[in-house]
Amino acid sequence: MARPKNQAGRRAHLVQAAKHAIAERGINGLRAIDVAAHSELGAGSVAYYYPDLGDLVREVHEDAVSRFYWSRREQGGAGAQPAIRLARIIRSGIPNSRDDVDFQVLNELHTHAYRDAFHAQLMAEMYRLEVSLYATALNEGVDAGAFTLALPVDTTASNLVAMEDAYGLHFMGGTPLGVEDIFRMIIANAEVLTGCRLEES
Repeated sequence: MARPKNQAGRRAHLVQAAKHAIAERGINGLRAIDVAAHSELGAGSVAYYYPDLGDLVREVHEDAVSRFYWSRREQGGAGAQPAIRLARIIRSGIPNSRDDVDFQVLNELHTHAYRDAFHAQLMAEMYRLEVSLYATALNEGVDAGAFTLALPVDTTASNLVAMEDAYGLHFMGGTPLGVEDIFRMIIANAEVLTGCRLEES
């Protein structure tokens, strides 16, 4: 990885390095040297840009939420048929593997939010964004005549977010469920909720 040459670039570089450090060590006890181990910059540079590592962790959380949401929007494929779009959105909310750094970091930050108002606010915002992502796809499906919802849109969207969060947490925690198992189970529930057979392509 090339060494960033400007301050904004160095900060962005350190945010990504901190993600890997958090995934490896967790948040508690995180040190500048841990971040530096995943960076082209030394521990002194980490301390220079982030004298308080809490500021770096907050930037990591903001970056993780933004990347996760916008990645999901892109993967959902606006303009796709409703059944395909909803299936893609479900797929995008499931970790690809237990080595998925973004999911590891978000899980770490989720538990941290219990004791920190800043992180709690970001987790609440991420939940709101995910529900809105599903709600938009569901409304489009209803408007197109593809979905007949068994529950109100917001309830359906919230249930889908809760399912992917719960299954994802168990998966990352080592529960013997495969990615495809989780996808099929959420899809099965979504089909009941929408009255529509879902497919990715």
